Amino acid sequence: MSLFSVVEDRPTPRQVYNWRIFVLAAIASSASCMIGYDSSFIGQTVELTSFRDEFHFEDWSDAKQDLVTANIVSLYQAGAFFGALFAYPIGFYLGRRWGLMITGIIFVLGSGLMLGANGDRGLGLMYAGRVLAGIGVGAGSNLTPIYISELSPPAIRGRLVGIYELGWQVGGLVGFWINFGVSETLPESHKQWLIPFAVQLIPSGFLLVGSFFIRESPRWLFGRGRREEAVTNLCWVRQLAADDVYIVEEIAAIDQALEEQKAKIGTGFWKPFKAAATNPNVMWRLFLGFMLFFWQNGSGINAINYYSPKIFESIGIRGRENQLLSGVFGVVKTVVTIIWLLFLIDNLGRRKLLIAGAISGSVCLWVIGAYIKIVDPENNPKPNLDSPGIMAIVFFYLYTASYIPSWNGTPWVLNSEMFDPNMRSLAQAVASASNWLWNFLISRFTPQMLSTMQYGTYFFFASLMILSAFYVFFLIPETKGVPLERMDRLFEAKPVWRAHGRILQQLQEDEAEFRREIEDSKLCDDKSREEFVEKA
Repeated sequence: MSLFSVVEDRPTPRQVYNWRIFVLAAIASSASCMIGYDSSFIGQTVELTSFRDEFHFEDWSDAKQDLVTANIVSLYQAGAFFGALFAYPIGFYLGRRWGLMITGIIFVLGSGLMLGANGDRGLGLMYAGRVLAGIGVGAGSNLTPIYISELSPPAIRGRLVGIYELGWQVGGLVGFWINFGVSETLPESHKQWLIPFAVQLIPSGFLLVGSFFIRESPRWLFGRGRREEAVTNLCWVRQLAADDVYIVEEIAAIDQALEEQKAKIGTGFWKPFKAAATNPNVMWRLFLGFMLFFWQNGSGINAINYYSPKIFESIGIRGRENQLLSGVFGVVKTVVTIIWLLFLIDNLGRRKLLIAGAISGSVCLWVIGAYIKIVDPENNPKPNLDSPGIMAIVFFYLYTASYIPSWNGTPWVLNSEMFDPNMRSLAQAVASASNWLWNFLISRFTPQMLSTMQYGTYFFFASLMILSAFYVFFLIPETKGVPLERMDRLFEAKPVWRAHGRILQQLQEDEAEFRREIEDSKLCDDKSREEFVEKA
């Protein structure tokens, strides 16, 4: 395995793996930078003394403080749930590019509202801004993976969609250390907690500006009958001429997929809804995507993301050491994400990563929960970490290293590639909404879980992780290297754990036959060749 190794479904010119596709993916992934930054900065910022003093937390009971903190955090996820659903009509009618532009605008407005909150005005503007910004990132979480997957060559699709996940982790890394920086260098003041909120404007501004320069998805354009523009964009992205065999084959596959789609589902706005309601195969795949995010959030990672100070406190880490370990948590996530992106997702594939991550992550959580049960660090505080405490921290980071290259980004990759073109927008809306629904529930109730369940919180998440391994093994086929237009075939193949090999063999046979037809066409007269190309 190496950075440049790829598993190709057919012979692919080197020009296809060019800088343009990576730049487009990076610009679109600014949306995930916004999500990642929020998941890491908000939990720590609301714990700053300057923030709590400004909004008079000391006047409330502990229960009300937990409630207000949970509301500030979770309103963002509530907004994102609806944003993910609203993105479907935006992406369908206006396209991926305009959808990303609107995402940037909404998030900028939401961030601006948050900056208007202070002790005199109260938390009203904060709540409104959190909901509006959430709508923006929810829409971005729907549109970005679709946009990237529709541009991607199959061999590096996982890697490119993985840039979306890398943006998430880079945003998270910045969020952790921004909080550490302001708490260490600035006095307790309005400015101290305001700066982390203001930094949100950077990735959203980058997305907004960048959306003016990116190209619309060729597959979306083909679906809207804008064929000339679609071919132009496809050739620009691939850096190949329109008559190149690779482009001819790709256009033929897209056209065939659209024809099959018209016959099976239709191409109108409501057709996917009708297909989902009447076609058991479509409904089943939507269910699979929806449940992937249940298992993802069932790992407990978002409890850690949003409430890392409380999580480390439950293990026995307090004060400055708590903030440092939260920052290191962000570093570990980012480094492991880069390894996942470059070496794992398109080499090992999706299934192996998910199953291995679920099993190893579950073991780590059982160990951490057992440590808290036996040592009870909350009621038996120690001035310094002893050997069992260090062991708990080590297993915490092992859990992180297990989860990040498996369940963190892989469900997004799978959901971006599991569906045919007309179902893809609706399916991604359902998957994104599922993510934000479970995310909301976790962020809303984690403080209460830690207060009441204590070590049982870790056992709860560990149990869900081990169950997710069985879910993937029996129900999720491998999608690595399979073209988007062949996903229907893949999900029809049984048994699931052997489907991938069978489909790749069929694709190689189809490719060989297509190449033979091309060679045969060269022996024909000009009219016959034109008829063959038109048919292809």
